Amino acid sequence: MDGDTGSGEDFGMDVSQLRQMTPGCLRRIHFNNAGASLPTTQTLTKVVDYLQREAEIGGYEAAREANDEIEATYSSIARLINAAPDEIALMESSTRAWDSIFYSIPFQPGERILTGRSEYASNYIAMLQLQRRCGIDIDVIEDDTNGQIDLDQLSRSMSDDVRLVALTQCPTNNGLINPAVEVGQIVKPYRAWYLLDACQAVGQLKVDVKETGCDFLTATGRKFLRAPRGTGFLYVRRELITQIEPSQMDMRAAFWTAMNEYQIRDDARRFETWETSHALRLGLKSAVDQLLALGVEPVSRRIQQLAERLRLQLQSIEHIRLQDKGIQQSGIVTFSSDRFGTCKLESTLMAAGINISVSPLKMARLDMEPRGLIAVIRASVHIYNTEEEIDQFCQALISI
Repeated sequence: MDGDTGSGEDFGMDVSQLRQMTPGCLRRIHFNNAGASLPTTQTLTKVVDYLQREAEIGGYEAAREANDEIEATYSSIARLINAAPDEIALMESSTRAWDSIFYSIPFQPGERILTGRSEYASNYIAMLQLQRRCGIDIDVIEDDTNGQIDLDQLSRSMSDDVRLVALTQCPTNNGLINPAVEVGQIVKPYRAWYLLDACQAVGQLKVDVKETGCDFLTATGRKFLRAPRGTGFLYVRRELITQIEPSQMDMRAAFWTAMNEYQIRDDARRFETWETSHALRLGLKSAVDQLLALGVEPVSRRIQQLAERLRLQLQSIEHIRLQDKGIQQSGIVTFSSDRFGTCKLESTLMAAGINISVSPLKMARLDMEPRGLIAVIRASVHIYNTEEEIDQFCQALISI
């Protein structure tokens, strides 16, 4: 299943070399990159070597030995999203990062949260919990005729009682890229804070926190960044760091300065906890550094090219119905079948050596329920995928 390199080299990439550096490409077609992408041998080696070192000299000792490299993880991520290292907190997942900042915002009764139809389940459940607990209001901004968040309605809905605007840039279930920059421009004149869930965006799109204008951003390592599971990060705009006290703290977040006194850190690490996997964080740094070396924009163009090819071919298959929305669409391609249930199709393709995933209603109810969707198939591509794999995948859908 090595396949050809297609036009990947047009973007300065040797796709054959990328595949040789990705062991998972050898035996399967991996179109589940929105779930967890395949790491490189370099990233895998970095994680395993560090764990080996812990076994040889001890965990604390290995951490001291690798301290400079561990610390450099913050600089690598900051460079990726155009932030400063002290604005970055390392987390175990995007959800952990999102919850850390969301539950720390000092909401008052009657304040409002504005969000969109494509909000992810975990985020919206947290909003519902604080609605019950704190008496805040949640206003869901409708989609426009293209399926993205309606910017005109968002603009009309802004007022001084809006405490937070929460947007998912690349939803899990519909191929959409929401207009994150335009949302930031609408929010900027108001007192509201802007929380951007870039879980599916970082790694496949250029994400610049200065351009976007977000106050907070959350992301994971395991998706398009190609980092290990159990990694993620939180960005907090420097001017806001000291204004928000974390909802939970330990000796990583604060210093015990006297018997009955403590002092909270003045950087974004106030949202971290002390215990973590340094091996996984080094894997995250390795993956980010490799992306920076390749160039975010060439990677983004390659992913877009493959996704466009996949959508075009799927449209020609009689029993397939594309379910993607939006003016701009991501490397996440969603569809359903008139012949097969989504779970049956997933298991059949997996048996044929093709990895895809299913997004059920419970992951994105605000979007899927009004559209009458119970579940969608999700095929998500990455730079190491090939045009030949897309052809094989579509042929498998035809021949099942």
